[in-house]
Amino acid sequence: MTTPDPRGPVLEVEGLRKTFGDVVAVAGVDLTLHAGGALAVVGESGSGKTTVARMIVGLERPAAGRITACGRDRSRPARSARERRRRGGEVQIVFQDPYSSLDPRQSPASAVEEVLRLHTSLDAAGRRGRVAELAGLVGLDERQMAAAPSRLSGGQRQRVAIARALAAEPRVLILDESVAALDVSIQAQVLNVLADVRERTGVAYLFISHDLAVVRQVTDDVVVMRGGAIVERGPTARVLDAPAHPYTRLLRESVPRPGWRPARRALRTGQDDELKESR
Repeated sequence: MTTPDPRGPVLEVEGLRKTFGDVVAVAGVDLTLHAGGALAVVGESGSGKTTVARMIVGLERPAAGRITACGRDRSRPARSARERRRRGGEVQIVFQDPYSSLDPRQSPASAVEEVLRLHTSLDAAGRRGRVAELAGLVGLDERQMAAAPSRLSGGQRQRVAIARALAAEPRVLILDESVAALDVSIQAQVLNVLADVRERTGVAYLFISHDLAVVRQVTDDVVVMRGGAIVERGPTARVLDAPAHPYTRLLRESVPRPGWRPARRALRTGQDDELKESR
C-alpha cells in the first residue's frame, strides 16, 4: 500500500473531464492541493467548479481523467463498503445549504457521534469526549450540540456540518460554497472558524466559490474556471490583484463596491468582446 507523503500533495486531479449528454461540463482540469494548503476553484455558475468537487468525492463519475487522494486512485466508484469508509476518512465535503444538510430529527451531537462510530475505533466514552472536542473546535457549546437543528442559526448549522466532516479526520475538506447562504457577519464567523481549524489540525481545504472576497481571506492559491476549463491559476493575491486573463478581470470587476449600481447588460458589452478575443 502506498504511504502518503505528509509534505506532498494530498489531492491531485489530472485531465478530469465530465459530460452530460452533448454538454461538456468539465474539460481536462488539472489541480494539485498540498498537505495543509488551501486552494480555491472560482468561476460563475455553470463554470464546472461544483462538478469537479462532486467528482472528487465520488458523487459524479468522470468521463476521463484521474483523481488521486492521499496517494490512492479514486477515479472510479468504490467497490466495497470498506473502501467507501476509507475514502470518507480521506476526503470530506461541506455543502452550501446549512438548512438542508442536517437531519432535522438528529441532534448535532448525535450527527457527529455517528461519524465517529463509522470512522474511528473510539468506545462510547471516547466518542463523547471527541464530540465535545470537535464542538469546541468550531465554537459550539453543549446546549447547542443537544438542540434540534431547527433551533440553530444558519451559521451554527454550518459549524455543525464542519464538525461532522472533521469527525472523520480527513486530510482534505472540500467547502462547496459553504458560506454563500450566510449573511456577511455570519460568513466572517465561519471563515474565522475555518482558519482556526486549519491551523490546529493541518487539514487541507479545496474551496469552491464565486466570492472573491472570501477566496482572498482563506486561500493560498486559486484556479479560475470558465466553461469547464481552467483559464488562470496562481497564488491568490497575485491572481486577484493582477489577473492575466480577461475573464478573471471581469470576475474581479463584477464585485460590488461602495456606491455600486447595477448596469443593464453590463456583461454583454465591451467586456464580452474582450473575452471573445481571448479565446
